[in-house]
Amino acid sequence: MHRLLSRYAESIYWLARYVERAENLARILDVNETFSRDSRGWQNWRSILQINRDEERFFEHHDDADADSVIHFYTLDQRNVSSIISAVNLARGNARTLRPLISTEMWIQLNMFSNTLKTMPREALSEPRLARFCNQVKEACQTHTGITEGTFYRDESWFFYQIGRAIERADQTTRLLDVKYHLLLPNEETVGSPLDVSQWNAVLRSAAGYHAFRRVQPSGMTQADVAGFLLFHSRFPRSVKACVHDISNRLSHLRSTYRLIGGAEALEELDELRSVLDDITIDQVIDKGLHEFIDWVQLKLIRIHSELGAAYFGYPALSEQGQAAD
Repeated sequence: MHRLLSRYAESIYWLARYVERAENLARILDVNETFSRDSRGWQNWRSILQINRDEERFFEHHDDADADSVIHFYTLDQRNVSSIISAVNLARGNARTLRPLISTEMWIQLNMFSNTLKTMPREALSEPRLARFCNQVKEACQTHTGITEGTFYRDESWFFYQIGRAIERADQTTRLLDVKYHLLLPNEETVGSPLDVSQWNAVLRSAAGYHAFRRVQPSGMTQADVAGFLLFHSRFPRSVKACVHDISNRLSHLRSTYRLIGGAEALEELDELRSVLDDITIDQVIDKGLHEFIDWVQLKLIRIHSELGAAYFGYPALSEQGQAAD
């Protein structure tokens, strides 16, 4: 049995994370464009900076957090390591490192995706066209996922790919919920209003969860319904609970099948997170504070990522060697 090099394990893990990150950022921008149509549109765009903790970096180059500036910052701005184009370029860079392992089809599609973004003019991002751009990004990321599913060899690298994708997906689902939370803060009397319902509807659609949600909840839509679905519904693949269970199962399989040393600390963190997600109810979460619970989940995911890095990628806990986890 050939052992997977640490640098290959790290590259495939980050390849998955960056592709998932690009897709989820496109989803968040798409749903925020819907939010921005109300009277607080300017504030809605600034909330994306707050959620991603990018305000300081953004205002180094911009005076105002208007729609045009924030959209460009998170799409085609290569100075921003959190932008879609940066995520795709980093995915491509990791794919280049992995040429001996990944399929030709995976490499060609990622290379074409990256080149398309590099040649895209800023005019393609104006608000009326933003939905089309976001759809293009989502479709390209989903194409990558399909090609990977159909062509990537099932060895250790496959498990690292799946773990990376699930960690990123869980983190981004919590961020998507936080978008809605931040927008509600200044105007809590709108809870339960038609605007509130339409925004929760948009959150579900941005997570590709609307139709799955309607299978569980054929009518009605409340904060508890949607947040509970995205956090705890184990049969929805983008829910936090489904992702955390997937990470735990993949890591356990990786350790037992390939007899990898390390990862016990990550499994301990996962066990604690799984236990809470299995036992707590959405009503209890809302009573204690949805935002606070999301923050706690995100911190656990950061610790899991850190322990994986220390165990398998050769860098200290909480260090990413220049790769952005937030």
